[in-house]
This record gives sequence, structure tokens and C-alpha cells, in this order.
Amino acid sequence: VQLKEAGGGAAQSGVSLRLSCAAPGYTSSNYCMGWFRQPPGKEYEGVAAISSDGTTRYADSAKGRLTISKDNAKNTLYLQMNSLKPEDTAMYYCAARRSGTYCTNPPAPKYWWHYWGQGTQVTVSS
Repeated sequence: VQLKEAGGGAAQSGVSLRLSCAAPGYTSSNYCMGWFRQPPGKEYEGVAAISSDGTTRYADSAKGRLTISKDNAKNTLYLQMNSLKPEDTAMYYCAARRSGTYCTNPPAPKYWWHYWGQGTQVTVSS
């Protein structure tokens, strides 16, 4: 089952974007779901995660500005990004791991996850 991200784009500092991820079969079952990103020229980094029971986890850089949520009826994962900063510029990936109520804290980068999409680019200019 593929994960497919949408909602990225170019934005000015301070505005908001909402990323979405079509995740049929993942959001309401025994999976930790999350987002990780790769800034240009840098390593992958975990951003946010939500367990099957709705518990959320955030990287320090995301706390207070980014919110992860899921809609089980729509099989969709979201990342609401407010007060965007240039350092949020990155390729954002939706991810899933069959781990039930467990998600790492802080959220893990790429290789902890079992499945991920092709990514959506977010570019924030000052």
C-alpha cells in the first residue's frame, strides 16, 4: 500500500501550509504514522508522529508550530505547519511503521519507519 503526500509548495515566512498524506489501511490500524523531512544538503530528521491511539510526538523544532493529526474515516494523515520559517525548507515524507501505540520520542528519521511516500517539497522564503 502506497503513501502519497500532497500540499507542499513555495511559501513566505510566517504563513501556513497543510500537508496531507493518503494512507489507506494505515490510519485506523496498528501503525505509528508520522512525518520526517530532509532539508537540502542535510540528513533526514524526524518531525512528528502519531500513534494508533492518537498520542502525538514532536521534534523540538516542531513544537508549538506544527501539528500532526489523522482522519481515520478519510484514511488521511495531516501536518499543519504554522508560522513557517526558512529552516522548514525540506522534502517532507509521510511514513508508517507497524508498532501499534508505540512511536519513538522524539520522532524518528527515515530508517526507523517501514513505509514512506515519495515526498512533497516545502520551500520557505524570508
